[in-house]
Amino acid sequence: MADRRVGLGFDVHPFGERGPLLLGGVEFGGLPGLAGHSDGDAVCHAVADALLGAAALGDLGQHFPETDPKVAGIPGLELLARTVALLAERSLAPWSADVTVLAGRPAVAPRRDEMRAALAGALGVPRERVSVKATRPEGLGLTGDGIGCLALAVLVES
Repeated sequence: MADRRVGLGFDVHPFGERGPLLLGGVEFGGLPGLAGHSDGDAVCHAVADALLGAAALGDLGQHFPETDPKVAGIPGLELLARTVALLAERSLAPWSADVTVLAGRPAVAPRRDEMRAALAGALGVPRERVSVKATRPEGLGLTGDGIGCLALAVLVES
Protein backbone atom coordinates (compact mmCIF):
# COMPACT_ATOMS: atom_id res chain seq x y z
CA MET A 1 0.00 0.00 0.00
CA ALA A 2 1.29 3.45 -0.88
CA ASP A 3 2.41 5.78 1.87
CA ARG A 4 -0.45 8.10 2.84
CA ARG A 5 0.01 11.53 4.33
CA VAL A 6 -2.62 13.80 5.88
CA GLY A 7 -2.58 17.59 6.13
CA LEU A 8 -4.84 20.25 7.61
CA GLY A 9 -5.37 23.67 6.07
CA PHE A 10 -7.19 26.79 7.19
CA ASP A 11 -7.82 30.11 5.50
CA VAL A 12 -10.02 33.12 6.15
CA HIS A 13 -10.64 36.32 4.19
CA PRO A 14 -12.88 39.32 4.85
CA PHE A 15 -15.30 40.51 2.23
CA GLY A 16 -13.69 43.18 0.07
CA GLU A 17 -14.91 45.72 -2.41
CA ARG A 18 -13.97 43.87 -5.56
CA GLY A 19 -15.65 40.83 -6.99
CA PRO A 20 -16.65 38.30 -7.91
CA LEU A 21 -16.91 36.05 -4.87
CA LEU A 22 -15.15 32.78 -5.66
CA LEU A 23 -15.27 29.69 -3.46
CA GLY A 24 -13.69 26.47 -4.63
CA GLY A 25 -13.35 28.08 -8.05
CA VAL A 26 -17.11 28.66 -8.33
CA GLU A 27 -18.51 32.17 -8.69
CA PHE A 28 -21.24 33.21 -6.24
CA GLY A 29 -23.14 36.24 -7.51
CA GLY A 30 -24.66 38.97 -5.40
CA LEU A 31 -21.82 39.27 -2.89
CA PRO A 32 -18.52 41.11 -3.02
CA GLY A 33 -15.36 39.14 -3.52
CA LEU A 34 -13.00 38.32 -0.70
CA ALA A 35 -10.07 40.63 0.01
CA GLY A 36 -6.60 39.23 -0.53
CA HIS A 37 -3.45 39.36 -2.63
CA SER A 38 -4.89 36.65 -4.88
CA ASP A 39 -8.57 36.20 -5.73
CA GLY A 40 -9.30 35.52 -2.04
CA ASP A 41 -10.72 32.03 -2.66
CA ALA A 42 -10.49 30.76 0.92
CA VAL A 43 -11.56 27.25 -0.10
CA CYS A 44 -8.78 26.76 -2.65
CA HIS A 45 -6.25 28.33 -0.28
CA ALA A 46 -7.21 26.02 2.60
CA VAL A 47 -7.00 22.94 0.36
CA ALA A 48 -3.60 24.04 -0.97
CA ASP A 49 -2.34 24.57 2.59
CA ALA A 50 -3.63 21.12 3.57
CA LEU A 51 -1.74 19.58 0.65
CA LEU A 52 1.46 21.42 1.52
CA GLY A 53 1.08 20.38 5.15
CA ALA A 54 0.61 16.73 4.21
CA ALA A 55 3.81 16.92 2.15
CA ALA A 56 5.65 18.77 4.96
CA LEU A 57 6.40 21.58 2.49
CA GLY A 58 5.49 24.56 4.63
CA ASP A 59 2.55 26.78 3.82
CA LEU A 60 0.99 28.74 0.99
CA GLY A 61 2.73 32.00 1.93
CA GLN A 62 6.11 30.31 1.67
CA HIS A 63 5.51 29.17 -1.92
CA PHE A 64 3.27 32.01 -3.12
CA PRO A 65 4.19 35.05 -1.00
CA GLU A 66 2.06 38.19 -0.96
CA THR A 67 5.19 40.11 -1.93
CA ASP A 68 5.37 38.31 -5.30
CA PRO A 69 3.64 40.40 -7.97
CA LYS A 70 3.39 37.29 -10.20
CA VAL A 71 0.73 35.83 -7.92
CA ALA A 72 -1.29 39.02 -7.47
CA GLY A 73 -4.88 38.22 -8.39
CA ILE A 74 -4.08 34.57 -9.21
CA PRO A 75 -7.22 32.41 -9.40
CA GLY A 76 -7.55 29.96 -6.53
CA LEU A 77 -7.87 26.97 -8.86
CA GLU A 78 -4.61 27.93 -10.57
CA LEU A 79 -2.88 28.28 -7.22
CA LEU A 80 -4.21 24.85 -6.31
CA ALA A 81 -2.99 23.37 -9.61
CA ARG A 82 0.47 24.87 -9.02
CA THR A 83 0.50 23.30 -5.57
CA VAL A 84 -0.36 19.91 -7.09
CA ALA A 85 2.56 20.40 -9.52
CA LEU A 86 4.91 21.03 -6.57
CA LEU A 87 3.75 17.76 -5.06
CA ALA A 88 4.29 15.88 -8.33
CA GLU A 89 7.93 17.03 -8.34
CA ARG A 90 8.28 15.08 -5.09
CA SER A 91 6.37 12.01 -6.33
CA LEU A 92 3.28 12.86 -4.29
CA ALA A 93 -0.30 13.17 -5.51
CA PRO A 94 -3.61 14.17 -3.94
CA TRP A 95 -5.88 11.28 -3.02
CA SER A 96 -8.80 13.10 -1.40
CA ALA A 97 -9.93 16.36 0.18
CA ASP A 98 -12.56 17.25 2.75
CA VAL A 99 -13.65 20.90 3.03
CA THR A 100 -15.80 22.76 5.54
CA VAL A 101 -16.75 26.34 4.69
CA LEU A 102 -17.46 28.62 7.69
CA ALA A 103 -19.72 31.43 6.53
CA GLY A 104 -22.94 33.22 7.29
CA ARG A 105 -23.31 33.85 3.57
CA PRO A 106 -23.58 32.64 0.82
CA ALA A 107 -25.49 29.38 0.95
CA VAL A 108 -22.98 26.78 -0.22
CA ALA A 109 -25.27 23.74 -0.47
CA PRO A 110 -26.90 24.72 -3.80
CA ARG A 111 -23.45 24.98 -5.42
CA ARG A 112 -21.75 22.09 -3.60
CA ASP A 113 -21.54 19.75 -6.61
CA GLU A 114 -20.03 22.49 -8.79
CA MET A 115 -17.41 23.16 -6.12
CA ARG A 116 -16.62 19.47 -5.80
CA ALA A 117 -16.17 19.15 -9.56
CA ALA A 118 -13.95 22.24 -9.81
CA LEU A 119 -11.76 21.16 -6.89
CA ALA A 120 -11.52 17.59 -8.18
CA GLY A 121 -10.40 18.90 -11.56
CA ALA A 122 -7.62 20.99 -10.03
CA LEU A 123 -6.55 18.11 -7.79
CA GLY A 124 -6.69 15.51 -10.54
CA VAL A 125 -8.91 13.17 -8.54
CA PRO A 126 -12.43 11.79 -9.08
CA ARG A 127 -15.20 14.04 -7.75
CA GLU A 128 -16.22 11.23 -5.38
CA ARG A 129 -13.00 11.88 -3.40
CA VAL A 130 -13.82 15.54 -2.72
CA SER A 131 -16.26 16.54 0.01
CA VAL A 132 -17.63 20.06 0.48
CA LYS A 133 -19.70 21.01 3.51
CA ALA A 134 -20.65 24.30 5.13
CA THR A 135 -21.69 25.59 8.50
CA ARG A 136 -22.79 28.97 9.77
CA PRO A 137 -20.95 30.43 12.76
CA GLU A 138 -24.39 31.21 14.29
CA GLY A 139 -23.36 34.71 15.34
CA LEU A 140 -20.32 33.57 17.29
CA GLY A 141 -17.97 35.79 15.31
CA LEU A 142 -15.75 33.00 14.02
CA THR A 143 -15.41 34.61 10.61
CA GLY A 144 -16.62 38.17 11.25
CA ASP A 145 -17.76 39.64 7.94
CA GLY A 146 -15.95 37.15 5.78
CA ILE A 147 -15.50 33.50 4.98
CA GLY A 148 -13.28 30.85 6.48
CA CYS A 149 -12.48 27.34 5.41
CA LEU A 150 -11.00 24.23 7.00
CA ALA A 151 -9.62 21.54 4.72
CA LEU A 152 -8.17 18.10 5.20
CA ALA A 153 -6.17 16.51 2.40
CA VAL A 154 -4.73 13.04 1.91
CA LEU A 155 -1.69 12.46 -0.32
CA VAL A 156 -0.22 9.28 -1.73
CA GLU A 157 3.11 8.47 -3.34
CA SER A 158 2.73 8.66 -7.09
